[in-house]
Amino acid sequence: MINYIIRRLLLMLPTLAGITVLVFSVMALAPGGIGANLMTSGGDMRPEERKAMVEYLNRRYGLDQPMTTQYLRWLNNIMPIGFATGPDGARGEFGFKTPDLGSSFVKNRPVLDLVAEALPITLLLNALTVPLVFVGSILMGVYTARFRGGALDVSIGTVNLALWSVPTIWMGVVLIGFLASEEYLKWFPTSGLSSLRSDTWNFLPTFGTPAELGYQRGYLLDLLWHLVLPVICLTYSGFAFLTKLTRAAVLENLLSDYARTARAKGASERAVLWRHVFRNSLLPLITVTASILPGLLVGSVIVESIFSIDGMGRLAVEAVQMRDREVVLSITLITGMLTLFSYLLVDICYALADPRVSYE
Repeated sequence: MINYIIRRLLLMLPTLAGITVLVFSVMALAPGGIGANLMTSGGDMRPEERKAMVEYLNRRYGLDQPMTTQYLRWLNNIMPIGFATGPDGARGEFGFKTPDLGSSFVKNRPVLDLVAEALPITLLLNALTVPLVFVGSILMGVYTARFRGGALDVSIGTVNLALWSVPTIWMGVVLIGFLASEEYLKWFPTSGLSSLRSDTWNFLPTFGTPAELGYQRGYLLDLLWHLVLPVICLTYSGFAFLTKLTRAAVLENLLSDYARTARAKGASERAVLWRHVFRNSLLPLITVTASILPGLLVGSVIVESIFSIDGMGRLAVEAVQMRDREVVLSITLITGMLTLFSYLLVDICYALADPRVSYE
């Protein structure tokens, strides 16, 4: 197992390089190039000002150099070993240095600062969504398989099929139209994660003064109030899919030989279901979890766009639209690393869940 893990870690390097090369090439070969939006943003500039801006961008980011040179320059900046680069793009001495993800072309801010602002929001959304999806779908899938063919199984299966068929963007628009619109119920806010009414939730107990703790009383309820509709949009499709997947995996093992043997030895149906059948049904669920770790970072582009939530998904979409190379490449690099590590973690979990799996 250790040799397998070492091989997988070494193979991550060329895989990440291939992913970033592909993304970099697509952006560079797009009409207008990487700096097209920057060059056309200052329409009211005088010629000398525009010339100075172009010279600065070329000197800072090397946009006038060949694509290969630009990529190697970016690769040098993110590596812990290489040539140190100054704020003006000047090359320093070769050696150990602090990796630098660069600065945003459009916002003129370090990429790490942008990620640090958007990542907690996306993590908060997924911290509420992932437990709801997995716990609810596992329980529902196991018991619908246990009572297959009954009224519970048929009704839940029909509802899950309907939920899986509903697009997320349509569900978000419907929820806003009926539950947040002034023409109908107006139970929830339409966008954002906070409002000016957060101080009206004044029935919560306080533990210290606002100056000491840095928050207003009622902010937590206001935040949860804003999160209801986004969490619903992020939850329902995954719940429907995992419930169906769990039910199919459990059904496949309920009639197996080892389950009948456990019943013949006097084990209760509950013990057979959870100790034997469910453990052998984990492999499909473990496979699905490979997409959780990257999803925690990237978030849901559709949900964050509909509800105007400034998370990682919205940051990635804006960076692609504006051809913000440093932000796009940084998000691609981090997401690719998390994806590869999650696949490695899934392979390790395979061996833990099923002793028959071996990588030697």
